[in-house]
Amino acid sequence: KQNSIVGNDGMDWCLYQYRHLVENVFARLKHFRAIATRYDKLKRNFEGVVALACAFIWLPM
Repeated sequence: KQNSIVGNDGMDWCLYQYRHLVENVFARLKHFRAIATRYDKLKRNFEGVVALACAFIWLPM
């Protein structure tokens, strides 16, 4: 019984870290005005802007 409790704590911490990472990426994406307001009407244009913003986030400053 003790091993299952310890195992779940580690798994929960790992999931928390991934969730935190994803939430931070979305927070940084919202700083790009074209994404936050969705200027583009076409899906392909919007996806391109999101991909470009992700590339800017990925690059070190």
